[in-house]
Amino acid sequence: MQNYPIGTPGKPWGAEEKEEWKQRQTIKRSYNDEVLKQLDGIPEGFELKQYGALPYDESRYPLYAIVPKNIPKNIPKNIDAAKPAVLVTGGVHGYETSGVQGALQFINTKLSEYADDFTIIVVPCVSPWGYETINRWDQYALDPNRSFYPNSPAPESAQLMAFVESLNLPFTLHVDLHETTDTDNSEFRPALAARDAVTHDNWNIPDGFYLVANSTNPQKAFQEAIIEAVKQVTHIAPADESGKIIGADLLSEGVICYDKKALYLCGGMTDAKFVTTTEVYPDSVNATAENCNAAQVAVITTALEYLK
Repeated sequence: MQNYPIGTPGKPWGAEEKEEWKQRQTIKRSYNDEVLKQLDGIPEGFELKQYGALPYDESRYPLYAIVPKNIPKNIPKNIDAAKPAVLVTGGVHGYETSGVQGALQFINTKLSEYADDFTIIVVPCVSPWGYETINRWDQYALDPNRSFYPNSPAPESAQLMAFVESLNLPFTLHVDLHETTDTDNSEFRPALAARDAVTHDNWNIPDGFYLVANSTNPQKAFQEAIIEAVKQVTHIAPADESGKIIGADLLSEGVICYDKKALYLCGGMTDAKFVTTTEVYPDSVNATAENCNAAQVAVITTALEYLK
C-alpha cells in the first residue's frame, strides 16, 4: 500500500498530524436530514431521548436513543427482568451507512412488533460527525469502536457508555450494526497504519455478509440462526484461501470471533449473554443499499425471535 499523505513514515502521529487530518475532512451528507428527520414518527409507546451531544458542535450533533416510555427502573443486574432488555446500536463507525439506516428501518417498520416481549433500546447513530464526513474515526482521529473503556477520550463512546449505565438494565441481547467497505483499504487502513506507524499485512475485504461473535461467549447456535436468516436477503462471505475471514478463524459459516471486551469494542460494552456484530458488504456487485439495510433488520428480528 502507498504511503499516507499525512505524517512521516515510521513515526506515529502527534497533535499536528491529527489536526491536519481533521482539517482535510469535509461534510458530505446531513445527519439532520438523513437521521434525525427519520425519527419524527417513532412508534407509539416509545420516545426519543437525548443522552448527550458531541463537543465538536453540540447543536449540530445531538445524540439520541429510542426508548420505551415505560422503561423499567432500577432492576438489579443479577435478576432477570420480566421482559428481556435489548440494545441495538448503529453508526458506531459513522461511515457504515447501513448500520445507521438499518437501525432506522427497524425502528420505523419492526420495533412496535416486539414491544410487548422486550425492553428495546435503539441508538441509531452513535457517531454523527463520522456519519456526515463518512469517517471511521472521530474528530480526534480516534476509533470509537476501540474506545469503550473507562474515561474514554472518544466522546461518542464515553457518552454512550454513560447512557447505557444510567439505564441500569440487565441486557440479554446486544446487536451492533456495522459494514465493511472498500474504503477500508483505500482510506481507513492506510490512515491507521500511518497514525500508529505500524504495518498492516491483511488487506482482505470479504465479499459478503458476516458476523463477529464474542470469543468469550460465542453462542454458536444463535449466530448460525442469524446467518440462515440473512441468506434470504444477501450473500454470506466465503472464507479466504486460508480458511479465514479478515485473518480470523471461522466459528461456523460466516461467523468469526473477537474478544470484544479486551478490544474495547461496542459489542463488549454490556454483559449481555447474546451479542453479535454485523458486517455488511455494500460494495459487492451483488449488493444494493436496500438489501444491505434489509440484512441489518433481518439480524435484529432474527435475534429477537431466537430469544422468544
